[in-house]
Amino acid sequence: MSDDRPIALDEYPVHQAPLSMKHLVTGDRNAYDRCIFQVFDHTGRALLIVGLGVYPNTGVIDAYATLHLGETLYAVRASDALTDDRMNLTVGPLRITVDEPLRRLTLHCDADPDDPGSLWYDITWSADFPAVWEPHHIQRRGDRLMLEGRRFVQAGSCTGSIRVAGEEIPVSAGEWTGTRDRSWGVRPIPGEEGGRAADELRPEGFHWLWIPVRFDDRFLMVIAQEDAVGYRTLNEALLVRNGRRDLQLGWPRADITYRPGTRHPDRAVLHLTDAARGPLEVGVEILASSPLAIGAGYPPATDWQHGSWQGRGWTDRRSYDLADPAAHPMAAFGVIDHSARFTLDGRVGHGIFEHGSFGRHDPSGFTGYDSVAGVTSTSEEDRHGRGTTPPHHHS
Repeated sequence: MSDDRPIALDEYPVHQAPLSMKHLVTGDRNAYDRCIFQVFDHTGRALLIVGLGVYPNTGVIDAYATLHLGETLYAVRASDALTDDRMNLTVGPLRITVDEPLRRLTLHCDADPDDPGSLWYDITWSADFPAVWEPHHIQRRGDRLMLEGRRFVQAGSCTGSIRVAGEEIPVSAGEWTGTRDRSWGVRPIPGEEGGRAADELRPEGFHWLWIPVRFDDRFLMVIAQEDAVGYRTLNEALLVRNGRRDLQLGWPRADITYRPGTRHPDRAVLHLTDAARGPLEVGVEILASSPLAIGAGYPPATDWQHGSWQGRGWTDRRSYDLADPAAHPMAAFGVIDHSARFTLDGRVGHGIFEHGSFGRHDPSGFTGYDSVAGVTSTSEEDRHGRGTTPPHHHS
């Protein structure tokens, strides 16, 4: 028998429906509420990804952290039963503290007391620009609503320290950047049969870009989602500057140079449009890469995925060798976060070039799920290039 007493959040005037704050308006088992942080240095040596999510209708809370350092990905994952204390963002050794909403947060991971070389970090994430909304995101498979998410995105600076494998890595504001995304809504979690939709309505192709970039005086956000023929279902190009109105930068296009024999980007050029309808070009140089399907729990991960019940007090620590891509064949069918150096009008910035391209994508010349780039570059605009499970956006 469940305890249906009020919870602490019910004291505050924040209700959106005549329900306790412990209950959602929807009964969809796939309801979620979660976040992701990317913390990375400007040389491409280290890329830390941290996230936490709750799944109220399945009673699960989980979190993860992955650190890509050298050829190794260190991962910590934790899962537990969701409690009524929704403001306590702690799962096992992983903790996120909201010190000042929308301005300052603390990211923390305890070390394993039995392994002094295990991953530990304590990082203060500070916003340099206001958070901005991403476009309302809806995906259907046939008539079934598969994903509906509301998100905001933000960029900032990070300070603190990371320790792993006997090495301490200082995190300083001038040499590291932080980006983050907060989202909630409905999206698939493990445990549900795909049924007819999975059998008969498999997407032919999916092409995704999510690109938050921090410059010293401005924040750039670019999003694009396309299907097999290049039809765009999500689109954003926004320039944010403190004290000034946000500026829309038209219909973003990307020329992506892929590593031959893969769909792994090495560099790219983003084509935007300024307020006077003039062209803006943003250069992209990939620094480090972290596949979200390895360690971080995003589809099509085979060892653990978000929202899956692991029992109470579950914690898992492991490391992955990324030197041989063939050792992780499913990683290529999941979204990958790339830390990158960006150039715009003589300015140099740093951010995340998150990309996933699966199946057919006519604008890039990819013809199916086994199609990869040839010896020449492919791009969304070049139709003369060469070209498993459908992915889901990170948070």
